Amino acid sequence: MVTRSPTFLVGTERQRGLLNEFQRRDQHFTEEYQKNKPLCFSAKSYQKTHPGKAKIGHKDADATLASPMLLGVADGVSQLEEFGMDASELPHELLRVCEELGMSQLIPDRPVNPQDMYRGPVSLLKEAYEETESLGSTTVLLAVLDNSTKIHGKLHPMVAVLTIGDCELLMLRRLEGRQTNFQAVFHTEMQRIDGHSQTPLQLARVDDRVDPDFDEELALEVIERGSAVHCVSAYEGDIIVLGSDGIFDNLFLEEIVEIVNESLPLPKPGNFVPTQPALLHQIARRLVEESHLKSEAGPHGLPDTPIGLGGKMDDTSVVVAEVVEWTKAHSEVWAQVHKQNQWRSLVSCGAMDNMACRSCNRHEDSGSDHELDLTADQGHAYRGNSVADDESDDDEKKCSIQ
Repeated sequence: MVTRSPTFLVGTERQRGLLNEFQRRDQHFTEEYQKNKPLCFSAKSYQKTHPGKAKIGHKDADATLASPMLLGVADGVSQLEEFGMDASELPHELLRVCEELGMSQLIPDRPVNPQDMYRGPVSLLKEAYEETESLGSTTVLLAVLDNSTKIHGKLHPMVAVLTIGDCELLMLRRLEGRQTNFQAVFHTEMQRIDGHSQTPLQLARVDDRVDPDFDEELALEVIERGSAVHCVSAYEGDIIVLGSDGIFDNLFLEEIVEIVNESLPLPKPGNFVPTQPALLHQIARRLVEESHLKSEAGPHGLPDTPIGLGGKMDDTSVVVAEVVEWTKAHSEVWAQVHKQNQWRSLVSCGAMDNMACRSCNRHEDSGSDHELDLTADQGHAYRGNSVADDESDDDEKKCSIQ
């Protein structure tokens, strides 16, 4: 059995000295856009403590977010439990506030006050952090679906990706036609100090028990200067996988692509048909289970992983999303649920038979107790088995392409 150390808290002065090494990179991946329509995410998440850590009573400090316009993974630093803190509180509160802000700013065709407009992922995360109160330290990965970008006067939806630390995102697309397999088109890089797998760049709020030198201004500086930001074109049918380091330290990218292709059958000719949310959940669960299997020895010894034989035992969380069209039905359901102030526990966008999942999850399954079936209204059929004003000039540009 291979055991590895937990993620370690990185002190204030060390993070401050290393911020200059992490440069925010805005990458634009552009292709010809064929359909002038807004898009959203249909997403499911799954998370589970590694069985080896569960046996010793370890508490899962990961949080996930699967909502129509915003996806997220936050991996809390479990070492803070040694100081009497709940390492899961900041990740969950942070993603919950990100969701509230994102859904108020990003719903297509919804009136927004100028002061409340979406100004990019850095501004969104900064505002969310300032609204939180929990102590903790966490890595953060956000994927924001921005429908405001236009090229030559036509809508060109983009996914804005923000990373702090070592959670990663992988985008897949059927590059050679809808009747072909998915291929990787974009992948983020992890941010680790000195390349050490237990010391990722992180967003924190701690007291004197942990770091007497902590200054909340440093956390804002981490967001503004340390965030890696990418803007990627979004197309209907794209698959996006967001995972904690428990996924990407244990599975090679080729293995993730293979799992997705094995799980999603080739579509039939004709118009695009969204994938069942239950099938997205199956993929998410399989990714977690396959990650955990890497620490178990087989007939030929320990399996190989990106960080060496046996990988690492870790809390593991993942969000699997499909990019789908935002329709009138979504708007109507959103308006109804928002009016009842219950949308956070009801809405899961996109695949239409599942307008519900609790977006910030503490449990293994991202399923909800309530689902709305709108397939009759939309005429959708499902493929598959029966089974979500920064001050800097860079962020102001969001995902616009000049």
